[in-house]
Amino acid sequence: MNSPYPSHQPLAQEIASDLKNRFGDRFSQGDSIRMQHGRDESVHQPALPDGVFFAKSSDEVAEVARLCFRHRVPMIPYGAGSSVEGHVLAIHGGITIDLAGMNRILAIHAEDLDATVEAGVTRLQLNAALKGSGLFFPIDPGADASLGGMAATRASGTNAVRYGTMRDNVLGMTVVLADGRIISTGGRARKSSAGYDLTRLLIGSEGTLGIITELTVRLQPIPEAMSAAVSAFPGVAAAVKTVIETIQLGVPVARIELLDALTLSAVNHHSHTALKELPTLFFEFHGSPASVSEQAQLVQEIAARFGGEDFAWATRNEDRSRLWQARHDAYFACLQLKPGCRSFPTDVCVPISRLAECIQRTSDDIAQVSIPIALFGHVGDGNFHLVVLVDPGNPKDMREAEWINDRLVARALAMDGTCTGEHGIGIGKTRFMVREHGRNAVEVMRAIKKALDPRQLLNPGKILPPDDES
Repeated sequence: MNSPYPSHQPLAQEIASDLKNRFGDRFSQGDSIRMQHGRDESVHQPALPDGVFFAKSSDEVAEVARLCFRHRVPMIPYGAGSSVEGHVLAIHGGITIDLAGMNRILAIHAEDLDATVEAGVTRLQLNAALKGSGLFFPIDPGADASLGGMAATRASGTNAVRYGTMRDNVLGMTVVLADGRIISTGGRARKSSAGYDLTRLLIGSEGTLGIITELTVRLQPIPEAMSAAVSAFPGVAAAVKTVIETIQLGVPVARIELLDALTLSAVNHHSHTALKELPTLFFEFHGSPASVSEQAQLVQEIAARFGGEDFAWATRNEDRSRLWQARHDAYFACLQLKPGCRSFPTDVCVPISRLAECIQRTSDDIAQVSIPIALFGHVGDGNFHLVVLVDPGNPKDMREAEWINDRLVARALAMDGTCTGEHGIGIGKTRFMVREHGRNAVEVMRAIKKALDPRQLLNPGKILPPDDES
């Protein structure tokens, strides 16, 4: 099968020899290593880099960037490889810079509620290091993603309704630019009016403006009390109405997650749970014992008005952990609904007042196709996902998946929402950028890209659509 990606010049032997002589086995052109780094969790066809460099420091990344800049070789930053929109695919060839080995926790400032880490540190690794400090890092996408990758894709997760996204929780970064210069953005101060906010510019840039090598992130106190609950509903609409009323009343819930009946069936099978296979909300409440009890009682009353069944409580840490692990495993559980399939995942985010309508109309679309599609998401902030299960070699599957995706995005944009709440653009959603932001805004993005990456070497082909699609 021919590759859908542009052909490119193979890596010059001079560059490969330089990297091999300088870094030894930490530069590889082996087929298995290249294959590992040329695919992600998406349905997109693999696109292998010409070589993979395993970095150990910001200075090493800068050294490789200078070499690539001089020889006009593309660079693709790589963290945990858990992206779902083709972010790490080397569609123009080049060198993948694997940052997983940069996994040192450089400083924890408990008194200031922040920590400085290298980009390869994962969220679970950081929280393990914080054990006993009374603090935690709250951003929790389902995968154990690297913090550098989470910043690059502006990740969020189940806690976003209370603690925000990576945009809200990164104070500063160390970043290597396309020509090998190293810059520091932001700092440890809680606010600043000094110049352009380069930190926010680079968060969500998906490796197209710079390579994040270090981050300073906010930490949060572990709440005095935490309680989780699940409640099943007669239909998705009733569950979503419960969410909307809860948010509009200002109840400070930490998490509200929706799983439809198909997702619940997959989760029960995968995680050996025994939840009712109905549209279900997962809740978590944080605060003092009194406030947690008050929040839970109020939400329970709201749910009852919409047909929610009695809450099943999980107050012990191990029970809460098991419940939320089952939720985090929902994506992988859904893959088992169609053995041998690939996932065509997509997500949108809409204003909370439009959420019920968006989900209901999407459910109507799902009923019109033949492929399994699971729906779940972080509905407390208006973000939900579809896991569309396809055989990439089956044209009918792919047509139906594209139809669902296009309908979902068009609906979200018509509701003043976005084509992606947390997956990012990658190569999968570039065609929606002009539709969402407008031609002029996309041209401004192109100008920023050109200023920081004049040779178009940093993760080329991601985020911005080709000129002929603008």
